[in-house]
Amino acid sequence: MDLKKQGFPEEGELVLCTVTKIQFNSVFVRLDEYNKSGMIHISEISPGRIRNIRDFVKESKVVICKVLNINEERGHIDLSLRRVTEIQKRNKSNAIKLEQKSEKIIENIAKSSKKDFKEMYESLTKNIFKSYEDVHSCFEEVVAGTVTLESLGIEKKLAKELTEVIKLRMEPKEVELKGKFTIKSYLPEGVEIIKKILKSAIDKKEVTITYEGAGKYMLKIKSPDYKTGEKLLDKVTDKVSSEAKKNECEYDFKRAETYETYS
Repeated sequence: MDLKKQGFPEEGELVLCTVTKIQFNSVFVRLDEYNKSGMIHISEISPGRIRNIRDFVKESKVVICKVLNINEERGHIDLSLRRVTEIQKRNKSNAIKLEQKSEKIIENIAKSSKKDFKEMYESLTKNIFKSYEDVHSCFEEVVAGTVTLESLGIEKKLAKELTEVIKLRMEPKEVELKGKFTIKSYLPEGVEIIKKILKSAIDKKEVTITYEGAGKYMLKIKSPDYKTGEKLLDKVTDKVSSEAKKNECEYDFKRAETYETYS
């Protein structure tokens, strides 16, 4: 991101880093979002034995790390590469892109009004960061209509102008939840029974169930937010479970990791 966060990250936070130096048993990086330095010990690079640390990292490579420990007095930040899952990497990369998009919106407003971008950004985030961790989260709620910039303390004229651009440039957030049913019936009319059970659960356009073979079915639910999506997921799985039990079917459901998509 063009603009840097103030202070130190929090323990457990995922941070975008650029590798600056590699030694025999450690890697030094720059935390790009904070403009600070950190270190990854060889034991936190990858699971298992590492013969050559350069098989995993190279200078100038951009990586996503997890903050383990912070010593603000000494300015030390210990990081981990191996404790970051693939889905966490994807989500973090996506969040960075979205934050850059939000910064660009502010930059365009600053240019059109012939104001300094950095000054405008700092003025806006002074209010936004009281309630939000990042700018994009705030802008999402502006698009959804659950908050106004003016209510956050932003000057009326700027709030109006910025809101118009945000709604023009950003689409409402959409969340997708997934899971897999396994349903089997050994009755002569088993296929029809299972079809009827699944059909009874699809009573909303946000719900889709597709056959994947060997008695497995993929459930997908799309929702404007996790809370609504979770309620619908529970309703669908409870319905299928109840009907499967009533019809003497083998039943199992495994939840997949959730992720956000943007239309």
